[in-house]
Amino acid sequence: MPYTTTKASFLSDDFLLQNDFAKTLFHQYAKDLPIIDYHNHLPPTEINANKKFENISQIWLAGDHYKWRAMRTFGINEKFITGDASDEEKFMHWAKTLPHTLRNPLYHWSHLELKRYFGFDELLSEANATEVYKHCNTALEQDTYSTQGLLAQMKVEVVCSTDDPLDSLDQHVSFHKKGNKLGMYPAFRPDKAYAVENPTFYLNYLNQLGGTTGIEITSFEKLVEALNKRIDYFHERGCRLSDHGLEQLYFFGENDYSIETIFKQVQAGKVLSTQEVNFFKYTTLLALCKMYHAKGWVQQFHLGALRNTNERSLRILGPDTGFDSIGDFSQAKAMGGFFNRLNLNDQLAKTAIYNNNPGDNEIFATMIGNFNDGSIKGKIQFGSGWWYLDQKDGMEKQINTLSNMGLISCFIGMLTDSRSFLSFPRHEYFRRVLCNLFGQDVANGELPWDEKWLGGIISDICYNNAKQYFDFSPKNFHV
Repeated sequence: MPYTTTKASFLSDDFLLQNDFAKTLFHQYAKDLPIIDYHNHLPPTEINANKKFENISQIWLAGDHYKWRAMRTFGINEKFITGDASDEEKFMHWAKTLPHTLRNPLYHWSHLELKRYFGFDELLSEANATEVYKHCNTALEQDTYSTQGLLAQMKVEVVCSTDDPLDSLDQHVSFHKKGNKLGMYPAFRPDKAYAVENPTFYLNYLNQLGGTTGIEITSFEKLVEALNKRIDYFHERGCRLSDHGLEQLYFFGENDYSIETIFKQVQAGKVLSTQEVNFFKYTTLLALCKMYHAKGWVQQFHLGALRNTNERSLRILGPDTGFDSIGDFSQAKAMGGFFNRLNLNDQLAKTAIYNNNPGDNEIFATMIGNFNDGSIKGKIQFGSGWWYLDQKDGMEKQINTLSNMGLISCFIGMLTDSRSFLSFPRHEYFRRVLCNLFGQDVANGELPWDEKWLGGIISDICYNNAKQYFDFSPKNFHV
């Protein structure tokens, strides 16, 4: 029997909004705002080419390790997840799985995506999968379902990709020169520049970096020079923010190790000790952060993920295929020391820190208050719920912790951190959760019934704060 629903029972206009004030906040002050998605993993090539997808599986299932993990848990063979099954077969197996994701955010996200992009107002299941597959594929033939069309449907104003220092950024420049209304900006992601755990791979990366910059990288000093040259290159091509994916930030005394000695050991192909690796990361990050500050960039740190835990699957499928989890790393002391070292000489840039372990929420929320200095509104940000925390419970905990320990009114709001062009209803999801929390406070008498004032705060969190915080402008392109 097909799974069917009505607008009144599920995903109604007032979905997640539990009182009248929450409904007013969302519908009047949040719903129609543009989206500034300042961190995602969308391919710039596909945006610039305005790519159209052949079918729903290619745009919805390919690359989505959230869905892949659910399918594996449900007992779906890898052939129908990342293997050589047809796109239609993969969709059918996802449709078989989805009803069993109830109470997982995938259940909400997936049905929101089908409804917002494809106008499909039922529940996807094995019974109606063929119908849904054909319906979505027909829609994807329309021009409004190209990559740029999909972003326009969701009122996306800015997208920031994630780009290695070696990237040419030709796609960003080409896109900018076309005069598109959408702003597509690069974000500097130098993780490979300090990934010295594997000397062979790292030396290969240094050779590429040296070839790109025309600098023979024979010392740590030359490495910093080469990275600075790439930062200049990115800056001319519109980049105004960086991003880093780390287990944790590190902190050492200035003379704990010799960075040049460690660099020479890497050059010789020696495997470093854990502390030597961490010192290398710390010293490189410190140099990078000083360069970001000099450019007026925002720096982002995504912290706390334990990656590639399943070595057998890593060998077969590679990284970013759904075998990472929340880590339990020590965060507070080293983070405070790292930021303090930069702040001593007023070289701490605007910073957003993202937590992947809810047990550390209070640590992150109080850390930002140590380094806000009154120079700008919300200079140091506790970023939105990330990865495993970008669902209702995780968002509520992050919002409540930030409210308790800092100023929620200064928050720069949601991002997708996604590889999918269909993931932007997550902004709507966040906005509904946010408005409902405020509405509950009003209903409980914990906030005054002041629609204009609270509505303004909601609009700031959903859009205005990010608009003011980030320096996104076509004028930043100088090529």
